[in-house]
Amino acid sequence: MPGDRIADPWGARTAYGPSKPWPARVDSCLADGVAETDVEAWVQAASLLHSDGDAMDIAVLDGRIVGVRGRAGDRVNRGRLEPKDLYAWQANASPDRLTRPLVRENGRLVETDWSTAMGRIVARSRSLIDAYGPESLGFYTSGQLFLEEYYTLAVLARAGIGTPHLDGNTRLCTATAAEALKESFGSDGQPASYEDIDDADAIALFGHNIAETQAVQWMRILDRLEGDTPPRLLCVDPRLTPVARRATVHLAPRLGTNVALLNALLHEVIRRGWTDPGYIEGHTVGYDTLCEQVEACSPRWAADICDVPAAAIEEAAELVGTADRLLSTVLQGFYQANQATAAAVQVNNLHLIRGMLGRPGAGVLQMNGQPTAENTRECGADGDLPGFRNWQNEDHVADLARVWNVEPSAIPHDGPPTHAMEIFELAEQGSVRMLWISATNPAVSLPELARIRTILDQKDLFLVVQDLFLTETAQFADVVLPAATWGEKTGTFTNADRTVHLCEKAVDPPGQARPDLDVFLDYAARMGFQDKDGAPLVHWSSPEEAFEAWKRCSAGRPCDYTGLTYAKLRGPTGIQWPCTDHAPDGTDRLYADGVDWAHPDRCETYGKDLVSGEPLGEDWYRSVNPDGKALIRPAPYMQPKGWPEEEYPFQLTTGRTIYHFHTRTKTGRVPELVEAAPEVWVEVAESDAARLGLAEGDLVDVTTRCGALRGRLRKGTVRPGVLFVPFHYGYWDTPGGNAPAAGLPGRAANELIPTRWDPVSKQPQFKTAAAALTLVERAAAPATGPGAADSGPLSPRGRSRS
Repeated sequence: MPGDRIADPWGARTAYGPSKPWPARVDSCLADGVAETDVEAWVQAASLLHSDGDAMDIAVLDGRIVGVRGRAGDRVNRGRLEPKDLYAWQANASPDRLTRPLVRENGRLVETDWSTAMGRIVARSRSLIDAYGPESLGFYTSGQLFLEEYYTLAVLARAGIGTPHLDGNTRLCTATAAEALKESFGSDGQPASYEDIDDADAIALFGHNIAETQAVQWMRILDRLEGDTPPRLLCVDPRLTPVARRATVHLAPRLGTNVALLNALLHEVIRRGWTDPGYIEGHTVGYDTLCEQVEACSPRWAADICDVPAAAIEEAAELVGTADRLLSTVLQGFYQANQATAAAVQVNNLHLIRGMLGRPGAGVLQMNGQPTAENTRECGADGDLPGFRNWQNEDHVADLARVWNVEPSAIPHDGPPTHAMEIFELAEQGSVRMLWISATNPAVSLPELARIRTILDQKDLFLVVQDLFLTETAQFADVVLPAATWGEKTGTFTNADRTVHLCEKAVDPPGQARPDLDVFLDYAARMGFQDKDGAPLVHWSSPEEAFEAWKRCSAGRPCDYTGLTYAKLRGPTGIQWPCTDHAPDGTDRLYADGVDWAHPDRCETYGKDLVSGEPLGEDWYRSVNPDGKALIRPAPYMQPKGWPEEEYPFQLTTGRTIYHFHTRTKTGRVPELVEAAPEVWVEVAESDAARLGLAEGDLVDVTTRCGALRGRLRKGTVRPGVLFVPFHYGYWDTPGGNAPAAGLPGRAANELIPTRWDPVSKQPQFKTAAAALTLVERAAAPATGPGAADSGPLSPRGRSRS
């Protein structure tokens, strides 16, 4: 694919009209001097640095990865790749890859062998279990491993050790998506499909900068916008993002007021009669309560709260209320904000009262932020039980115990599984004494980083870190395990619209690095975990065997994989679950005939209060939803904590750039991506910059009650009174480089974020801090890095080799 995919990350248009197939466009990138004819093998894979699940093939030459190309036949991307897809494979060969285990000796990490490293982990595990019980062990994993690895981890943690302390960094990105789906539909499971973009005549994006977070699906929307009968777009975002620039209606509400805005939209849709009474009567409960809740929530009422013109709210209501085929997407602008679950549920309510579910172009996508976030949820590595089972339902626990051949009492279920923020709190208090972190970097990604560093550095916490590099988190570890990564191991992963892809091993990992599955299998064997008959609890030894074991666990559940095999997944395209004998080609969208899994005997949850987060209980659920319909769940608007004040007059929000992923563990080692976005920046409205006498490129400090950050100022199109900071940049100036000088502010956005989470989903609120902005020194030269609104770098140096 010709062109500069740094300056133009979305590439050329292939316009198409409604209900037509999205044309293919194959993107590729090969190493300098390598032609397609030189490639010895193309190995099937999919993207690992966002939740699209773009299908691709890995180019192999002389035992090395030398590039990638998109797969034209795949339903997700039709051959397209975004910048991280095109370039990030280079990180696999970074010279600072971990190649041998490390253990701490006399305060220093030194190389050792696997036997010694695993021996220390097993010895500490046994001694802690004997002395303090299984709840002294905790596990914190990722949204970037494979399904087979999550499932194995869930089995050994839940039934082998018997600890409830297992969660992933998906708590930071997708916990609210899961909770919102459970609250509305009784179970997790994405209702819609990416192919609904092809049919929708209106697309509403709530807190979702899809242009940078899921760039290939933005390409799909752009191609629809260039074709016949383009869809109308509603964008709800405090920044004038690329999505906002193309929107029919752009609403930039005051941070933390999403519920007020949605209640006003619902008010107008109901008042104007844009509802589907037949669908409401036949498939839902709770409509009358919603009407009562939003009766007074007029656009004029919301305008005062949200600082958005009432006329604009009315225009947005008309857009979503009159569409024949409405598709809505939701992401971190809602999930990481005040009243996260309540706001996401109101989007579901909008679709329920309009009957916009289960047919082409009509659906809701409660999106994910990571490539395998869906798998953590399915497999029970995210604070739930595997297979979307209900921990409060003894029949569900007994069924899981049958699958694992253990007694139900062996599976912790006397209370809700521990969420990530609570795991770190328990480590801080000293009750979690061993913490095993795999494929994530909480020393950069969690809120209130000064506190997190103190927790990780506790003398009495035995810390195991399993990763590719010596990250900021690994620096605190007692044992560091070198992991294999994408392209170096085999497994499956499922994207945000339930599409399962197989990713095959293309090359060997460096040195002694091992696949995460092999590490977990080794640990289970050394610990001697057994089922109730004395056989090995974890009885598989390969990825495909682990997949088959998972299929048995998923059988008859909403996420049923029983119709899938590795052989089938080696076909031309990924396949959406549920895939069964009755749906051998997968299922494009859920709830075509009403809600399937909300019955009290089948549901994944009995619901929570959307304000307090308190469980509502089985009796409540059976009383309001005895027939298992979709639940319309209203919520009042509650003002956020951390409202601006005299000392901290700004609202701080954090987010992404298209060129980096999470804490840059991989993308920070890729020249094209580093050159496109080398440094953290602070985005401020033009009017605020003028009022404070600040210029483009000035060095500024951002401070909150939690900490401080230093970066270059960029005058952008964020709404006045708001500061935007990308969260990717960690403690060091470069990966593995230098820390800030003593006493100086750092580079990590999460230095500024307080420890506060949504009471329902327990997802941290990264978008509600009050902040101050001060000048440090005037700019000597223009700032470099991506444009605030168009995602293009100011001084592009990296050039595509596609």
